[in-house]
Amino acid sequence: MALAALAALLLTSLLALGVPDAVHALGVSPSDPGEQTDLILYGSIVDGIRHGGNYYLVAADALRSGDYPLQPFVTFRLPTLAMVQAILPPVVITGLLYALAAGVVIAWLVRLRPLFARPIPHMIAMLLLLGGLIAFTQSHLALFHEIWAGLLIAFSLAARRPGRWIESVALGLMAMLIRETAALYVGVMFVLALFDGSRREAAGWFGATLVLAVAVALHASAVAGVVRPFDAASPGWAGMLGFGLFVKAMTLATALTLLPSALAALLTALALFGWAACRGGFALRAFATLCAYAVLIGVFGRADTFYWGLLVAPLLLVGLAFVPDAIRDLTRAALDRRRITVTRTAS
Repeated sequence: MALAALAALLLTSLLALGVPDAVHALGVSPSDPGEQTDLILYGSIVDGIRHGGNYYLVAADALRSGDYPLQPFVTFRLPTLAMVQAILPPVVITGLLYALAAGVVIAWLVRLRPLFARPIPHMIAMLLLLGGLIAFTQSHLALFHEIWAGLLIAFSLAARRPGRWIESVALGLMAMLIRETAALYVGVMFVLALFDGSRREAAGWFGATLVLAVAVALHASAVAGVVRPFDAASPGWAGMLGFGLFVKAMTLATALTLLPSALAALLTALALFGWAACRGGFALRAFATLCAYAVLIGVFGRADTFYWGLLVAPLLLVGLAFVPDAIRDLTRAALDRRRITVTRTAS
């Protein structure tokens, strides 16, 4: 049954081949090289704040000039990242990005070591991790909120230990204050902490969510003060493009983008399978997080919001390291034809 489920997952991943392309958010628009892109938008907001502008006024003007929607309030990013980048020199921002990425690599190096009995599989897992970080070491993408939030989520997951969760919660809170959609990860961690009976940890995750709720309420109030009645509204986020969009988002956000689309889609499915097959609370949390964002992207994502996948891209490819053992165990179980005969004996 597990092998049949894996086959179904592999076939379903090929739905990504039918998802329309929309890659202009991370660079130049393929239809018009002069068209406004998200990177240009975020860069103009940071420049405006550096020249003394108010974040919300600057963001509203930038959104209008780029023909972006200004309603509802979630079309405005939380000001955290833009304010920090406006204060610090670009070279410092790049240094912080690389330092955070290095911290993620070190944290995962330590976290993955107990899962492998030999050094070679451990090294392969780390190479796969680096493949998931390919977009996170490109300094020109530092303006993207998902870049920082994705690194913080990966760091938070690696930092969490049974009985040691404060650092993990703090990193999760930082991710949410940069990109509020990181709250889905925090929600997963909260639920699993309750499931494990870790009430203090669950309270910590819940407290972080309350902090975000206050920040979002203040953010919504500030946005309401700069939005005009006739400003454009978002078309909505009920894209309903399904699992194929999640697969495509993962391939575009990782080193899988270098491979043919069909092969990249199949490897994405195998990576999910690998995380599902790995035992332990750490693997369960990683798998649950990936599944939660697969649902979020599949239901609410649009073709041009594929970059939501950056929030979990660092986690994905490591799952491939667990695939060989998982397939071996499933194959052995499927081919096992031994029969047990019970004989009653009289004493």
